[in-house]
Amino acid sequence: MDSRTDKARRHLKNGDGKLLLSLVLPVYNEGSNITAVLEKIAEQVHHPLIVILVYDQNDDNTLPAARKTAENLPFQVILLKNKYGKGALNAIKTGMEYAESKFVVVTMADLSDPPAVINDMLEAAQQQNADIVCASRYMRGGRQYGAPLLKSSLSRLAGNTLYYLAGLPTHDPTNSFKLYRKTMLKQIPIKSDGGFELGIELVVKAREKKFSITEVPTSWEDRQTGMSNFKFKQWLPKYLKWFLRAFCCKQALQRILMITVILLLFALAAREFLALHK
Repeated sequence: MDSRTDKARRHLKNGDGKLLLSLVLPVYNEGSNITAVLEKIAEQVHHPLIVILVYDQNDDNTLPAARKTAENLPFQVILLKNKYGKGALNAIKTGMEYAESKFVVVTMADLSDPPAVINDMLEAAQQQNADIVCASRYMRGGRQYGAPLLKSSLSRLAGNTLYYLAGLPTHDPTNSFKLYRKTMLKQIPIKSDGGFELGIELVVKAREKKFSITEVPTSWEDRQTGMSNFKFKQWLPKYLKWFLRAFCCKQALQRILMITVILLLFALAAREFLALHK
Protein backbone atom coordinates (compact mmCIF):
# COMPACT_ATOMS: atom_id res chain seq x y z
CA MET A 1 0.00 0.00 0.00
CA ASP A 2 1.23 3.49 -0.80
CA SER A 3 2.73 5.21 2.28
CA ARG A 4 0.82 8.46 1.63
CA THR A 5 -2.64 6.94 2.10
CA ASP A 6 -3.41 8.55 5.46
CA LYS A 7 -2.41 11.99 4.19
CA ALA A 8 -4.81 11.60 1.27
CA ARG A 9 -7.66 10.65 3.52
CA ARG A 10 -7.18 13.69 5.74
CA HIS A 11 -7.42 16.11 2.83
CA LEU A 12 -10.29 14.66 0.81
CA LYS A 13 -13.19 14.70 3.26
CA ASN A 14 -16.55 16.31 2.61
CA GLY A 15 -18.67 18.35 4.97
CA ASP A 16 -19.74 15.47 7.21
CA GLY A 17 -16.16 14.39 7.80
CA LYS A 18 -16.25 11.42 5.42
CA LEU A 19 -14.30 10.88 2.24
CA LEU A 20 -16.58 11.74 -0.67
CA LEU A 21 -15.43 9.54 -3.53
CA SER A 22 -13.09 6.64 -4.22
CA LEU A 23 -12.39 5.26 -7.70
CA VAL A 24 -11.50 1.56 -7.73
CA LEU A 25 -9.53 0.42 -10.78
CA PRO A 26 -8.44 -3.23 -11.12
CA VAL A 27 -5.13 -3.27 -13.01
CA TYR A 28 -3.03 -5.91 -14.70
CA ASN A 29 0.04 -4.69 -16.59
CA GLU A 30 -1.58 -1.40 -17.63
CA GLY A 31 1.75 0.44 -17.73
CA SER A 32 1.05 1.71 -21.25
CA ASN A 33 -2.37 3.09 -20.28
CA ILE A 34 -2.27 4.18 -16.68
CA THR A 35 -0.67 7.60 -17.15
CA ALA A 36 -3.32 8.62 -19.69
CA VAL A 37 -6.10 7.21 -17.48
CA LEU A 38 -4.97 9.10 -14.37
CA GLU A 39 -4.44 12.33 -16.30
CA LYS A 40 -7.93 12.08 -17.80
CA ILE A 41 -9.41 11.56 -14.35
CA ALA A 42 -7.58 14.69 -13.15
CA GLU A 43 -8.85 16.70 -16.13
CA GLN A 44 -12.45 15.52 -16.21
CA VAL A 45 -13.60 14.68 -12.66
CA HIS A 46 -14.48 17.82 -10.71
CA HIS A 47 -14.85 16.41 -7.20
CA PRO A 48 -12.38 15.49 -4.45
CA LEU A 49 -11.42 11.87 -4.79
CA ILE A 50 -8.94 9.09 -4.14
CA VAL A 51 -7.91 6.60 -6.82
CA ILE A 52 -7.32 3.03 -5.66
CA LEU A 53 -5.35 0.86 -8.10
CA VAL A 54 -5.67 -2.80 -7.14
CA TYR A 55 -2.98 -5.11 -8.50
CA ASP A 56 -2.22 -8.83 -8.25
CA GLN A 57 1.58 -9.05 -8.32
CA ASN A 58 4.44 -6.84 -7.20
CA ASP A 59 6.03 -6.94 -10.66
CA ASP A 60 2.94 -5.50 -12.39
CA ASN A 61 4.22 -2.86 -14.82
CA THR A 62 1.35 -0.55 -13.82
CA LEU A 63 3.03 0.27 -10.51
CA PRO A 64 6.15 2.23 -11.54
CA ALA A 65 4.18 4.21 -14.13
CA ALA A 66 1.45 5.01 -11.60
CA ARG A 67 3.93 6.12 -8.94
CA LYS A 68 5.66 8.46 -11.36
CA THR A 69 2.40 9.95 -12.67
CA ALA A 70 0.97 10.36 -9.16
CA GLU A 71 3.64 12.89 -8.28
CA ASN A 72 1.94 15.50 -10.46
CA LEU A 73 -1.72 14.76 -9.77
CA PRO A 74 -4.15 16.74 -7.58
CA PHE A 75 -5.40 13.56 -5.88
CA GLN A 76 -3.85 10.62 -4.08
CA VAL A 77 -3.19 7.36 -5.92
CA ILE A 78 -3.25 4.36 -3.60
CA LEU A 79 -1.55 1.16 -4.73
CA LEU A 80 -3.38 -1.71 -3.06
CA LYS A 81 -2.52 -5.38 -3.43
CA ASN A 82 -5.36 -7.77 -4.16
CA LYS A 83 -5.97 -9.73 -0.96
CA TYR A 84 -8.37 -12.35 -2.32
CA GLY A 85 -6.27 -13.86 -5.10
CA LYS A 86 -5.73 -13.06 -8.75
CA GLY A 87 -8.35 -11.64 -11.07
CA ALA A 88 -10.51 -8.60 -11.70
CA LEU A 89 -13.35 -9.76 -9.46
CA ASN A 90 -11.07 -10.18 -6.44
CA ALA A 91 -9.39 -6.86 -7.20
CA ILE A 92 -12.74 -5.05 -7.26
CA LYS A 93 -13.81 -6.72 -4.01
CA THR A 94 -10.52 -5.72 -2.38
CA GLY A 95 -10.92 -2.11 -3.49
CA MET A 96 -14.56 -1.88 -2.46
CA GLU A 97 -13.82 -3.18 1.03
CA TYR A 98 -10.83 -0.88 1.46
CA ALA A 99 -12.64 2.29 0.36
CA GLU A 100 -13.95 4.40 3.26
CA SER A 101 -15.63 7.06 1.16
CA LYS A 102 -19.33 7.82 0.92
CA PHE A 103 -19.39 6.70 -2.71
CA VAL A 104 -17.32 4.14 -4.58
CA VAL A 105 -16.98 4.06 -8.37
CA VAL A 106 -15.68 0.99 -10.19
CA THR A 107 -14.09 1.82 -13.52
CA MET A 108 -11.53 0.25 -15.82
CA ALA A 109 -7.90 1.25 -16.43
CA ASP A 110 -8.00 0.66 -20.19
CA LEU A 111 -9.44 4.01 -21.37
CA SER A 112 -12.81 2.42 -22.20
CA ASP A 113 -14.80 4.44 -19.63
CA PRO A 114 -14.97 8.26 -19.93
CA PRO A 115 -14.09 9.79 -16.53
CA ALA A 116 -16.32 12.83 -17.18
CA VAL A 117 -19.37 10.60 -16.67
CA ILE A 118 -18.36 10.18 -13.02
CA ASN A 119 -19.55 13.76 -12.43
CA ASP A 120 -23.00 12.80 -13.73
CA MET A 121 -23.03 9.63 -11.64
CA LEU A 122 -22.19 11.51 -8.45
CA GLU A 123 -24.78 14.21 -9.20
CA ALA A 124 -27.46 11.55 -9.80
CA ALA A 125 -26.55 9.79 -6.56
CA GLN A 126 -26.78 12.99 -4.54
CA GLN A 127 -29.88 14.47 -6.18
CA GLN A 128 -31.87 11.23 -6.37
CA ASN A 129 -30.46 9.71 -3.19
CA ALA A 130 -29.51 6.67 -5.25
CA ASP A 131 -27.58 3.73 -3.86
CA ILE A 132 -26.37 2.57 -7.28
CA VAL A 133 -25.84 4.67 -10.38
CA CYS A 134 -25.23 2.62 -13.50
CA ALA A 135 -23.33 4.10 -16.43
CA SER A 136 -25.49 2.89 -19.31
CA ARG A 137 -24.40 2.32 -22.90
CA TYR A 138 -27.89 1.33 -23.98
CA MET A 139 -30.19 4.03 -22.63
CA ARG A 140 -30.95 7.14 -24.66
CA GLY A 141 -27.72 9.11 -25.09
CA GLY A 142 -25.48 6.09 -24.50
CA ARG A 143 -22.97 4.81 -27.06
CA GLN A 144 -20.70 1.85 -27.65
CA TYR A 145 -17.77 1.75 -30.06
CA GLY A 146 -15.62 -1.12 -31.24
CA ALA A 147 -16.91 -4.04 -29.15
CA PRO A 148 -17.05 -7.54 -30.70
CA LEU A 149 -20.45 -8.01 -32.34
CA LEU A 150 -21.49 -11.13 -30.42
CA LYS A 151 -20.47 -9.73 -27.04
CA SER A 152 -22.14 -6.35 -27.59
CA SER A 153 -25.32 -7.89 -29.05
CA LEU A 154 -25.78 -10.28 -26.13
CA SER A 155 -25.06 -7.52 -23.62
CA ARG A 156 -27.61 -5.19 -25.20
CA LEU A 157 -30.21 -7.96 -25.48
CA ALA A 158 -29.72 -8.95 -21.84
CA GLY A 159 -29.95 -5.34 -20.68
CA ASN A 160 -33.13 -4.55 -22.59
CA THR A 161 -34.74 -7.85 -21.57
CA LEU A 162 -34.07 -7.19 -17.90
CA TYR A 163 -35.24 -3.58 -18.20
CA TYR A 164 -38.51 -4.20 -20.05
CA LEU A 165 -39.48 -7.67 -18.80
CA ALA A 166 -37.89 -8.03 -15.38
CA GLY A 167 -38.29 -4.35 -14.48
CA LEU A 168 -34.65 -3.86 -13.53
CA PRO A 169 -34.15 -0.06 -13.38
CA THR A 170 -31.20 0.10 -15.79
CA HIS A 171 -30.71 -0.72 -19.46
CA ASP A 172 -27.13 -1.83 -18.81
CA PRO A 173 -26.70 -3.99 -15.69
CA THR A 174 -23.71 -5.87 -17.13
CA ASN A 175 -21.51 -2.78 -17.40
CA SER A 176 -18.92 -2.70 -14.59
CA PHE A 177 -18.80 1.12 -14.65
CA LYS A 178 -21.02 1.90 -11.66
CA LEU A 179 -21.21 4.11 -8.59
CA TYR A 180 -22.15 2.49 -5.27
CA ARG A 181 -23.07 3.99 -1.94
CA LYS A 182 -20.68 2.50 0.61
CA THR A 183 -23.39 1.94 3.22
CA MET A 184 -25.23 -0.25 0.71
CA LEU A 185 -22.11 -2.27 -0.14
CA LYS A 186 -21.72 -3.15 3.53
CA GLN A 187 -25.19 -4.74 3.50
CA ILE A 188 -24.83 -6.94 0.41
CA PRO A 189 -22.49 -9.93 0.54
CA ILE A 190 -20.81 -10.66 -2.78
CA LYS A 191 -21.14 -14.24 -4.07
CA SER A 192 -19.68 -13.84 -7.57
CA ASP A 193 -16.61 -15.96 -8.18
CA GLY A 194 -15.92 -15.50 -11.88
CA GLY A 195 -15.25 -12.12 -13.42
CA PHE A 196 -17.19 -8.96 -14.11
CA GLU A 197 -20.61 -10.45 -13.28
CA LEU A 198 -20.19 -8.71 -9.94
CA GLY A 199 -21.92 -5.64 -11.39
CA ILE A 200 -25.15 -7.42 -12.32
CA GLU A 201 -25.13 -9.34 -9.01
CA LEU A 202 -25.10 -6.13 -7.00
CA VAL A 203 -27.87 -4.55 -9.09
CA VAL A 204 -30.12 -7.61 -8.78
CA LYS A 205 -29.55 -7.92 -5.02
CA ALA A 206 -29.96 -4.18 -4.46
CA ARG A 207 -33.35 -4.27 -6.20
CA GLU A 208 -34.37 -7.22 -4.01
CA LYS A 209 -33.43 -5.26 -0.87
CA LYS A 210 -35.33 -2.12 -2.04
CA PHE A 211 -32.25 0.04 -2.57
CA SER A 212 -32.52 2.91 -5.04
CA ILE A 213 -31.02 2.36 -8.50
CA THR A 214 -30.74 4.82 -11.38
CA GLU A 215 -28.65 5.30 -14.52
CA VAL A 216 -26.90 7.92 -16.61
CA PRO A 217 -25.78 7.63 -20.23
CA THR A 218 -22.17 6.81 -21.02
CA SER A 219 -20.05 5.94 -24.02
CA TRP A 220 -17.79 2.90 -24.10
CA GLU A 221 -14.86 2.43 -26.44
CA ASP A 222 -12.96 -0.81 -26.89
CA ARG A 223 -9.38 -0.59 -25.62
CA GLN A 224 -6.82 0.74 -28.08
CA THR A 225 -3.69 -0.72 -26.48
CA GLY A 226 -2.97 -3.81 -24.40
CA MET A 227 -5.06 -6.98 -24.19
CA SER A 228 -8.56 -7.40 -22.82
CA ASN A 229 -8.95 -9.68 -19.80
CA PHE A 230 -12.64 -10.37 -20.53
CA LYS A 231 -13.19 -14.15 -20.81
CA PHE A 232 -16.54 -14.32 -22.60
CA LYS A 233 -17.12 -18.10 -22.79
CA GLN A 234 -15.83 -18.73 -19.28
CA TRP A 235 -17.91 -16.01 -17.63
CA LEU A 236 -21.18 -16.30 -19.61
CA PRO A 237 -22.69 -18.94 -17.25
CA LYS A 238 -21.87 -16.66 -14.30
CA TYR A 239 -23.85 -13.83 -15.90
CA LEU A 240 -26.78 -16.16 -16.66
CA LYS A 241 -27.14 -17.03 -12.98
CA TRP A 242 -27.88 -13.42 -12.03
CA PHE A 243 -29.84 -12.78 -15.24
CA LEU A 244 -32.30 -15.52 -14.28
CA ARG A 245 -32.46 -14.44 -10.65
CA ALA A 246 -33.62 -10.99 -11.77
CA PHE A 247 -36.89 -12.62 -12.87
CA CYS A 248 -37.52 -14.25 -9.49
CA CYS A 249 -38.68 -11.20 -7.59
CA LYS A 250 -42.33 -10.24 -7.14
CA GLN A 251 -42.03 -7.10 -9.27
CA ALA A 252 -40.61 -9.01 -12.23
CA LEU A 253 -43.26 -11.73 -12.04
CA GLN A 254 -46.05 -9.14 -11.87
CA ARG A 255 -44.63 -7.36 -14.91
CA ILE A 256 -44.39 -10.61 -16.90
CA LEU A 257 -47.97 -11.51 -15.93
CA MET A 258 -49.21 -8.09 -17.00
CA ILE A 259 -47.43 -8.31 -20.36
CA THR A 260 -48.80 -11.82 -20.89
CA VAL A 261 -52.36 -10.66 -20.18
CA ILE A 262 -52.00 -7.72 -22.55
CA LEU A 263 -50.69 -9.96 -25.33
CA LEU A 264 -53.53 -12.44 -24.80
CA LEU A 265 -56.12 -9.66 -24.90
CA PHE A 266 -54.55 -8.29 -28.05
CA ALA A 267 -54.58 -11.74 -29.66
CA LEU A 268 -58.25 -12.23 -28.74
CA ALA A 269 -59.16 -8.80 -30.09
CA ALA A 270 -57.30 -9.50 -33.32
CA ARG A 271 -59.09 -12.83 -33.72
CA GLU A 272 -62.49 -11.19 -33.19
CA PHE A 273 -61.61 -8.46 -35.68
CA LEU A 274 -60.60 -10.99 -38.33
CA ALA A 275 -63.72 -13.06 -37.69
CA LEU A 276 -65.97 -10.01 -38.21
CA HIS A 277 -64.29 -9.09 -41.49
CA LYS A 278 -64.28 -12.45 -43.23
